[in-house]
Amino acid sequence: MKNKLRTFLAATIVLSTLAFAQDKNSEKAKKDFDQYAYSKAIEKYETLVEKGYTEEQIYKNLGDANYANANYKEAADWYGKLFSLETANVDTDYMYRYAQTLKSTKDYKAADQWLAKFRASNSADVRAIKAADNLDYLNEIEENSGRYDIKNLAINSAASDFAPSMNGEKLVFATARDSGKVARRIHDWTNQPFLNLYSANPDETDFSAVNKLDQNANKKTHESSAVFTKDGKTVYFTRNNSQNGNFSRDDKGVSRLKIYRAKVNEDNWSDIIELPFNGDDYSCAHPALSPDESKLYFASDMPGTVGESDIFSANINSDGSIGAPVNSGNVINTEARETFPFISSDNILYFASDGHPGLGGLDVFATSIEDMGNLNILNIGKPINTEQDDFSYIVDKETNKGYFASNREGGKGSDDIYSFTENEPLDFNCYSLVAGRVIDEETKEPIGMAKVSIFDAADKLISSIDTAADGSYEMSIECTEGNFNVVAMKQDYLKNNKNFTVVKSKDTGDVIVSLEKELKKAPVGTDLAKFLNIEPVYFDYDKWFIRPDAKISMEKILTYFKEYPNTKIQIGSHTDSRASKAYNIRLSDKRANATMEYLVQKGVAAENLKALGFGETMLTNECFNNVKCDDQKHQENRRSEFIILEQ
Repeated sequence: MKNKLRTFLAATIVLSTLAFAQDKNSEKAKKDFDQYAYSKAIEKYETLVEKGYTEEQIYKNLGDANYANANYKEAADWYGKLFSLETANVDTDYMYRYAQTLKSTKDYKAADQWLAKFRASNSADVRAIKAADNLDYLNEIEENSGRYDIKNLAINSAASDFAPSMNGEKLVFATARDSGKVARRIHDWTNQPFLNLYSANPDETDFSAVNKLDQNANKKTHESSAVFTKDGKTVYFTRNNSQNGNFSRDDKGVSRLKIYRAKVNEDNWSDIIELPFNGDDYSCAHPALSPDESKLYFASDMPGTVGESDIFSANINSDGSIGAPVNSGNVINTEARETFPFISSDNILYFASDGHPGLGGLDVFATSIEDMGNLNILNIGKPINTEQDDFSYIVDKETNKGYFASNREGGKGSDDIYSFTENEPLDFNCYSLVAGRVIDEETKEPIGMAKVSIFDAADKLISSIDTAADGSYEMSIECTEGNFNVVAMKQDYLKNNKNFTVVKSKDTGDVIVSLEKELKKAPVGTDLAKFLNIEPVYFDYDKWFIRPDAKISMEKILTYFKEYPNTKIQIGSHTDSRASKAYNIRLSDKRANATMEYLVQKGVAAENLKALGFGETMLTNECFNNVKCDDQKHQENRRSEFIILEQ
């Protein structure tokens, strides 16, 4: 059954009134479409197109009817014609469905282009957010691929076979096969017979002896998706809303899906009751039990649903009563279809979705539900997933064997059930790579062997590492969203930090932390300028004002005083040998006082400073009186020095 129970009998697609409503054929086509008779609607609409009709609504309905029946190639063709209309007023959902159908034709380049348009038009949509967070989704899927061996089961028919479950050693499944014993009614949605539940006994290599379950299990309605308790005495299953075994419809003429519970005694079902959260105006389907059987998971489009169908859960109380349904949230659920849940014995939730980034159609996804606050949704990869619909996955974690359904090419017809062996488990550990460098703040040179630590928002240490010789570092952290802090430190440097944010499981690169040299105390008697490895404060010829280039060194001196405010220094200023000795003494005094005044104005206590002028008595080179030197050599003597007197 192509997409019947996946989309629900209550699936809704917003439609506008056809402009050509007077045409009887178009009215009939629209009526079929509105009543979910998609097979009939497709036939009538295609006839209209052959007659020359090219209206927007025809293309929309043909695309949607084929999409609902998992005819994705045909849907892509009609959506393509829709978007080729210059006057088309198209809702953004059509962009998304068009992208999905393009994936099913393996045209991923075009699909990604339409997904980009969809994200730009509807950035708040959960599907858009997930697509933006997983631009590299094809590579991620490839990383999870190749872990399974699969086999098409011998019991498949030309009709739809899906929803496998185990009752002891028996395989129970839903099928639209015609037994040939009685005339089967054809369902207008898919043009296939109605679904019933069958079982198959295992043989040495496969299953055989397919049998229809008893008449209490199968009525004149759809039955599918059964799940049995471990003792085999209770079953939960899906059936149309019915009374006395016949369809019961809502005011729109739709028979919704409901979940029922029955007692099982060998092959006999009895005491069949519907669960209390069912409704007459929405569907509930595809039940699954938690490992301890205390919780029932299912798919529904009930009020509070994020999209076309969501995964819900409800507690099963000790007295057998059922609690209120709880939506699993928009980490799992999207505006599209999330359906066919299954929970393995190790608390992994598997489900089918066309809202998460996948290969096309429905893909099977998995997430560990032990930590509901930090869910990591993974596409389980090929060969389970293909460009078509892949769904109703179940697995026995003791044997790593299981079953799923798919309408992929190469099957026996429509949906087929496949067995599989999982050869390698899916890795749910999710990490983000944080990379960067530690550099010297002044020189911008890399700092090797610096200790780098990452802390979370609660100041909890997450990871630490030493930088390489080129100052680089890389660390992996669990891919939890939020704010983090990188702290870098090394001897002779002041500790510094840098904040960054992790978004989903994305890597964070080039987090650069700059470290400033630590100011140690200078020994008494040393020149502070030399200790700090800075230029002396130089003066112009016959001038005593502080030059702009000298202010750089003065700022370093001021920084030292901020670190060690009780330091006492002697400012010794000097001249070159030109002019008289008396004149040079007076000039050097002015330079010493100008230097001192600059520091005092910047906040250094005057009592910690002593200014002395030495004239030309302490030259640094050979430029004495009557020695010919260029101005650059004389410049070396026109300076102020800062001698440490006391610390």
